[in-house]
Amino acid sequence: MSFSWPRGLNVLFAAALSAVMAFPQGAIAQDHVVSSAQVQKDVQAVSETRRNELAKVSGFLGTEQAKKAMAEAHIDYRQVNAAVQSLSDEDLARVAAKAEQAQKDFAAGTLSDRDLILIILAIAVIVLIIVAVR
Repeated sequence: MSFSWPRGLNVLFAAALSAVMAFPQGAIAQDHVVSSAQVQKDVQAVSETRRNELAKVSGFLGTEQAKKAMAEAHIDYRQVNAAVQSLSDEDLARVAAKAEQAQKDFAAGTLSDRDLILIILAIAVIVLIIVAVR
């Protein structure tokens, strides 16, 4: 029995067609791919979170008390504010959480002015260190 080239192609074609038909249609349609609308929604959510956290930190460090504390410690407010803008999302989230907690504690009366000033200075120094390390 000799092998003929056209018959070999027929067998190869039949085997390839059988393999293609064996896959489920869902795998071919790529149902696992994330839609562009979902990606856009996720990006917008991350952007909104970052804007909110930047507003918290900038608002906290932009108070007169914070500016006065930084000036007395010879820390430039503009430098700290610029550094806050360049923080990573994770670092910004940590600093925003600390700033928000400090504001709540101060409003509730559990922090004195001196404590708040120390927290402000600590946050400013942390921000500058994080940016300097990068």
